[in-house]
Amino acid sequence: MVNSKGSQKKTMKTLSRLLSVFLFTGLVLGLSVACAKNEEGAGYDAGIDYAVLRNPAPTNAAPGKVEVVEMFWYGCPHCFTFEPHINKWLENKPESVEFVQMPATLNPNWIVHAQAYYAAESMGELDKFHEPLFHAMHEQRRRINTEDALVRFAEAQGIDGEQFRKGMNSFYTKTKIRQSQDLGMRYESRGVPMIVVNGKYKVTGSLAGSYDRMLKIVDYLVAQEAAQ
Repeated sequence: MVNSKGSQKKTMKTLSRLLSVFLFTGLVLGLSVACAKNEEGAGYDAGIDYAVLRNPAPTNAAPGKVEVVEMFWYGCPHCFTFEPHINKWLENKPESVEFVQMPATLNPNWIVHAQAYYAAESMGELDKFHEPLFHAMHEQRRRINTEDALVRFAEAQGIDGEQFRKGMNSFYTKTKIRQSQDLGMRYESRGVPMIVVNGKYKVTGSLAGSYDRMLKIVDYLVAQEAAQ
């Protein structure tokens, strides 16, 4: 003879177990979806992970492209540390990205390095000059922060010193310096390294928390802009 009370207890236990399994499965699925969304960038919030510029700055990107600007200074150890990360990112950057390097001019003492960058750029010699200068200043601890010192360094890299000096003081370089100063204010920049996406969003290490996360946020913002 089957005891009805015992049957009811067994039924209740079975239902309780099924409910527990259902709730646990739902929790796991919810966490999986949340993780997937976070990997896709849904977890990046304006004002927390990146900043929205109050007044968007003009860009020079071609139609259909998203401009990504990296602001740096040769004397900045954080910029030197960030360099391998940005180089790796550039190897597989989204097709929609138009990348621009911009030497920062936030401090009057930084201008001479910006002049040197634009001189090397105008001569088509950035490959010989850009990374070697970073390494010389941060690995070899060399003080290369005057026009003469930068010209001597350029010559040591096989670059024509006379042309390099002319490039540092050319109209092209002066124009680029003025643009950098203007954009630095528009970008509300307070330090480097910093990345600006499409003249609208500012991504920094202090907001992102790490250099790798900075670039994931950049990818998210690029995708967001490219979809518009």
